[in-house]
Amino acid sequence: MIRTLVQYGAGNIGRSLIGGLFSRAGWEVVFVDVIPEVLESLDRERRYRIVVKEKEESEIWVEGVRAVDGRDREAVAREISSCDLLSTAVGPAILPKIAPEIAAGIARRTEPLNILLCENLRGAPEIMAEALAKELPDGFPLSEKVGLIATSIGKMVPLMPVEVRKRDPLEVWAEAYNKLIADREAFLGSIPEVEGLVARGSFEAYVDQKLFVHNMGHAAAAYLGDRFGAVTIAQAMEMSQVGPVVGSAMRESGRALVRLYPWEFTPAAMEDYVEDLCRRFGNHALGDTVYRVGRDRPRKYAPNDRLIGALRDQAGAGVGSEDTLQAVAAGLFFSATDEEGNRLPADIEFERLFREKGLRGLLREVSGLNPRSDEALLEKIEHAAARWGLEKRD
Repeated sequence: MIRTLVQYGAGNIGRSLIGGLFSRAGWEVVFVDVIPEVLESLDRERRYRIVVKEKEESEIWVEGVRAVDGRDREAVAREISSCDLLSTAVGPAILPKIAPEIAAGIARRTEPLNILLCENLRGAPEIMAEALAKELPDGFPLSEKVGLIATSIGKMVPLMPVEVRKRDPLEVWAEAYNKLIADREAFLGSIPEVEGLVARGSFEAYVDQKLFVHNMGHAAAAYLGDRFGAVTIAQAMEMSQVGPVVGSAMRESGRALVRLYPWEFTPAAMEDYVEDLCRRFGNHALGDTVYRVGRDRPRKYAPNDRLIGALRDQAGAGVGSEDTLQAVAAGLFFSATDEEGNRLPADIEFERLFREKGLRGLLREVSGLNPRSDEALLEKIEHAAARWGLEKRD
C-alpha cells in the first residue's frame, strides 16, 4: 500500500529535499501551495526535475506527485485527514498561518499524525503547538494526537535564475547532500523508514551545530566574500582572505559545541563536519551567491541566530572568537544585490538603523545586546568592526 506525505510548501526545500526523499522511498507526495503556475505544473506533469549541481551534473526526476491549492481549506483538510505524514517548509512568518487548515484536518482523524517541521527555526514545535491549540476544541489531546517534530536542514539550494523559473517553474537546483535530521524523541509511534531521514536524540546539539557551524560559516563566507568582490560563495572560498577565515570561524564554534555537548560530538567528528562544509561551500557548480546567503541581516543578527548566538556559545564554552568576530564585522557592510541589482528591504532597514543609531544602537535593537549584560561582547564587536574601517560610534 502506497503511503502519502502531504508537503505544505512547494518551494526549493520542499521539492529538492523533502519531496525528493519521500518520492524515492515510494511515497505519494501531495504538495500544498498557493502559487498558480506551480500548482498547475504539478497537476499537469505529476513529476519534476532536480538538477544536482556537483562537479559532474546529474538529474533526478521526482515522480508520483500532485498538488492541492492551499487556499482551498476543505481540500487541504481532506488531504491531511487521511495522510500518513505531514511536513511543512513554509518559513517562520507563514508557519502559524497554516494552522487553521492543519487543525481542520487533524480534527477529522482517528489516528495520530506526525508533522515534520522543516523550517530551520528554533522553537518551531512550540510555535505550531500554540497555533494549533487556538484552532482545536478545548481539551483536545494535542500531545497524544500530534507529534511535532523539529528538523535540521543542511541542504544548500541556490536561487533559481529567472530564465529557468520562466522555462519550468518546477525545476530546482541543489547540491547532492540529502539528509533531513529529525528529533527522534518527538515522533508518535514508529519513525518512517525513508533513506535520508535521520532521527537523532540530543536534538538540540544538532540544531546548534547546524546554526552555529554551518549557517554561521555560510554567512561568514558571504560577508567576507562580498567585502573582497566575490559574487558566489565558491569564489569567496577560493580567496586567501576568506576561505581560511571561514574555516577557522567554524572551528571556533565547533570547539565550543564539543565542550557543550561532549556526549554527542568528538573533536575528530567535528573536524570532519567542518572540512565537509568547506568542500561543499566551494562547489562552483552550485552557483550559490553571496547575495542569497548573506541577505536578511535583521534575521541573521538576531539574538539567538547564527552570528550573535555563535558568539554567545563560544564565550560560554571559553573558546576564542577572533574569526567569528571578523564575519560579524564584515556583515555590517554587506551590500550585495540580486541578479537584477535589487536589495532586500530588510537589509536597507538594517542600514538605516545602523546609520541613525550607530553600532551599539543597531546591536541593541536587532541583536538584543546591551551594556549592562553584554559589555564585553559589544567591545569585541566594536574592535573587530574598527578593523574593517568602521569608526566607533555610540
